[in-house]
Amino acid sequence: MTGERARVIVVGAGITGVACARELAAAGVPVQIRERARVVGGRMASKRFDGRPADIGAAYFTVSDPDFARVVEGWRAAGLAREWTDTFVAYGADGRRAAPGPMRWAAPGGLRSLVTELATGLPVTVDRLVLGVEPGPSVDGTPCEAVVLAMPGPQAALLLDPALADATRAVQAQQWTSTLSAVLRFPHRRWPDFAGAFVNDHPVLTVLCDDGDRRGDGEPVLVAHTTAEFAGRHLLQPTGAAADVEEAVRDLLALPDPADHVHVHRWTYAKPAAGLPGAYHLDDDGVGLAGDAFGEPRVQSAWLSGRNLGRALARRLTA
Repeated sequence: MTGERARVIVVGAGITGVACARELAAAGVPVQIRERARVVGGRMASKRFDGRPADIGAAYFTVSDPDFARVVEGWRAAGLAREWTDTFVAYGADGRRAAPGPMRWAAPGGLRSLVTELATGLPVTVDRLVLGVEPGPSVDGTPCEAVVLAMPGPQAALLLDPALADATRAVQAQQWTSTLSAVLRFPHRRWPDFAGAFVNDHPVLTVLCDDGDRRGDGEPVLVAHTTAEFAGRHLLQPTGAAADVEEAVRDLLALPDPADHVHVHRWTYAKPAAGLPGAYHLDDDGVGLAGDAFGEPRVQSAWLSGRNLGRALARRLTA
């Protein structure tokens, strides 16, 4: 598609935007993806510490849809994804108990590696900040036939010209919660055996994952996710929350050793507070919205929303 004007511009290279673009490309519709970050992945983010990846966004993913299962099987066959655990533990007022559930999947190279693989062959421009979507539609003055905003609604709202009324109303209907993700490297593995934990009714923590178990390398690394209320007090300076998160983790697991390193990442828009009806939004102005705000806050939901919007746009543009 080099040199060919895109009929669709997708803004956002998380799993939603990439899934949408793949459908369009497969249908022969020229598409471009623009991503403000330096890498693809979105909230399936991984960050390397001393060469080792740790997941700082989504903690895992589950599979129930047969189409998504086929994608996951391709990842598994390529060695990119593996079944991790079907049992977390739960900490609460009644102590610690097993919390069995669906199989959770993980990625040895970090969840971002899955989006990278999905984006193979697609025209992605990273480190590209989009400033506005105007009627026409156009993106920063570049005309196209459709625009897909694959991002949380509050971020999409900053880009939309008010004249794009349908899309503006759709993004304003979205509500999102925040979290902080903290990667903690310890000198030794001194915690009780567990893969991941739900932490109930805690002032700081909601989810805690043994990243050495998740990654399969046994490294003494934990990743903690905080409550929205705690995150809200630290969004302006997330690094200032490191000591409180470390204290909370060490207290929960009765760890004698302080962490060697703590890295805190801010997610202002981490999870939709409530799912919207439908699988995506697509209006007569040529603006599409997709993501896990349409459905449950799951990786699978994000992929399905992008895939379904891509199919709908392909039908419209190739009819």
